[in-house]
Amino acid sequence: MSHPPHEDWDEHDVHGTASGTRFDDDVLGLRGVHDHDESLADDVLEPEEQLFRRRRRRRRNPLLVGLSLLLAGALVVTASVFAFGWMRDLLPTVSVGEPTAQDYEGAGTGEVMIEVPQGAGGGQIAEILAENDVVASASAFTAALQADPRSSAIQPGTYRMANQMSSEAALGRLLDGNYREIDGVTIREGLWVAETFAALAEATGNEVADYEAVDPASLDLPDAAEGELEGFLYPSTYEFGPDTTPQEQLQTLVDQGRAVHDELGIPDDELREIIIKASIVQGEGAFSEDLPKVARVVENRLEPNPETNGYLQMDSTVHFIYQERGLAGTTDEQRANPDPHNTYAHPGLPAGPINSPGEEAIRAAMDPEPGDWLYFVTVDPSTGETRFATDWEGHQENVQLFQQWCQDNPDQC
Repeated sequence: MSHPPHEDWDEHDVHGTASGTRFDDDVLGLRGVHDHDESLADDVLEPEEQLFRRRRRRRRNPLLVGLSLLLAGALVVTASVFAFGWMRDLLPTVSVGEPTAQDYEGAGTGEVMIEVPQGAGGGQIAEILAENDVVASASAFTAALQADPRSSAIQPGTYRMANQMSSEAALGRLLDGNYREIDGVTIREGLWVAETFAALAEATGNEVADYEAVDPASLDLPDAAEGELEGFLYPSTYEFGPDTTPQEQLQTLVDQGRAVHDELGIPDDELREIIIKASIVQGEGAFSEDLPKVARVVENRLEPNPETNGYLQMDSTVHFIYQERGLAGTTDEQRANPDPHNTYAHPGLPAGPINSPGEEAIRAAMDPEPGDWLYFVTVDPSTGETRFATDWEGHQENVQLFQQWCQDNPDQC
C-alpha cells in the first residue's frame, strides 16, 4: 500500500503475494662392288653372292625362355599384390554382417537407482545403464532407443531400475513416470530468503541450518546481488537428486535467475534496480493484472511531485524488516523504524530487494502500465481486490473500504 509522506495515521495497508542457440620402311643401303682393283688377287675377293648370303637366326634355348617368362610373371604378380594393398586402403570397408549386440532377457531382478543427468543424450544414458549392469550393452540399449519414437521424452532425474534388464524393459521404465523419483520443491514468488530455506529443507530432508551455513561468497551470484541472496533465489519448481547438497541447490536457484534475467535482456548495470522494484511489485500486487499498475505507482512516486516527495511508503518493505506475514497493515511504530529498507522512513528505493520476484513482476518493473496513479490499496485482503487512485482524496475513499474490512476482520489487521 502507498501513503502520502509524513502522515500520522493509524490506518493499516495490505500486502499481497502473486504466485506465480555446408599421348621407306628401313631401306638397307648396300653399295654393290662392280669395279675393283685388278691388282688384288682374285682369291682374296669372295664371290659377290657371299656378300648377300642370309644370316642364320640363332636359336633360343627353350629352357631360358621358360625361365624368363616365369620370372616376368612373378614380377607382375608381386607388383599386383603391392598395388592392391595400397588401393585397398582407399576403398570403403564393406561389411557382410555384424554380430547381434549382447542383451539380457526379461525384466531383471532387484533394484538399482540410476541418475540421468540434465541434458544427457541417448548415448550417455546407454553408457550409464551398461556401467551399472542394468543392460548388457550400450549398443543394445541404443538400438532400442532408435526403434522407439518416444525415446526423446526421457526426463532427467533418479530412476528405480533393476539389474540385468532387457534393453526394451529398461527403456520402458525410463518412460514410465512411476519409476522416477521426484524430489520436487516449489519456491513461490515473493518468498524471503529465510522462507526459501525452510521450503528447501522441508522438501529435501535437510536442515535450515545447512542452508544458513552456505557462504553467499561461495555461490556464483551476479554482481547486482552485492553478495546477498535476497532477491536472487529465483522462484520456480525444482527437482533435486538425493545427493544434491544445499549449496548446489542454492546455486541452481541462482543460475535459474541468471537464465531468466538474460532471456529478458536486462542489462547488468540495471539489474539491481529492476530486481528491487520488482520485489516491491511482487510484495504489493495480489493479481497478475495488478502488477503493471503497481509498477507504475512505484515510478510515479519516485518522480518529483508535491504529493509523495519521493517516498514510496510501501508496507511490504516494513513486513520484510520484521519478517512478519499474516497482517494486512503496519503500525505507527513499525513505520517509524529507521531500517534502510523502510520506505516510510527513507525516500527512494529500499537498500535492496525485499523478496525474490517472479518473471511477471520483473516484466512489470521493466514495462509499467501507463497511468497517473500515485496510490493503491487492497480494499479486501481476503479476495485481493486492489483499487488505484491518482490523488489523496480518491485514495482516502479506498482506504475507508479497507478500514471497514479491518473492522469486520479485526484478527487479520
